[in-house]
Amino acid sequence: MVAKRIVFKTGFGYHRSKLGSFEMALRDVGIEKQNLVMVSSIFPPGCEFSVDGAEFNALKPGDITYCVMARENTNEPGRIVSASIGVAIPLDNCKYGYLSEVHGFGKTEDAIGNEAEDIAVELLASTLGLEIDLDKSWMERKEQWMIDGKIYKSESFPIAKVGADEQWLTVLSVAVFIL
Repeated sequence: MVAKRIVFKTGFGYHRSKLGSFEMALRDVGIEKQNLVMVSSIFPPGCEFSVDGAEFNALKPGDITYCVMARENTNEPGRIVSASIGVAIPLDNCKYGYLSEVHGFGKTEDAIGNEAEDIAVELLASTLGLEIDLDKSWMERKEQWMIDGKIYKSESFPIAKVGADEQWLTVLSVAVFIL
């Protein structure tokens, strides 16, 4: 079982209960009718990348659906919660990539997204047995990474929202595996 496509989406939900806010966030993403199974973080070789979400239309209610999920919640008014999936993938799609999930408090979308990308790149390099200096490997003009003479792209899917009075807030960033 290897995913042919991974769909990246973010969402959020407010509700009077913590579980209700999670359900609202799942609905916002479009995967509330699936039985979600969290998996670790390898982006399969040859896998396609999507941010459309139209692929969710092929899923049936109750389908076992694999995903990597970054999730955070709060019931504190004014508190910022954020989550992001980061992905690092080689330009050579015969090789695997890496996903990271990051979540926390007080971070903007840019900050949590950059952190998720950096972690994905670091972890991919380490699984390849390589050391990386993030400051020296990033080629800003081309928006790509050079690791051990090979080029990698990275991206993140961040979300940050502010807690409301008398409500729970859940934010989600997900990478949904389409088999």
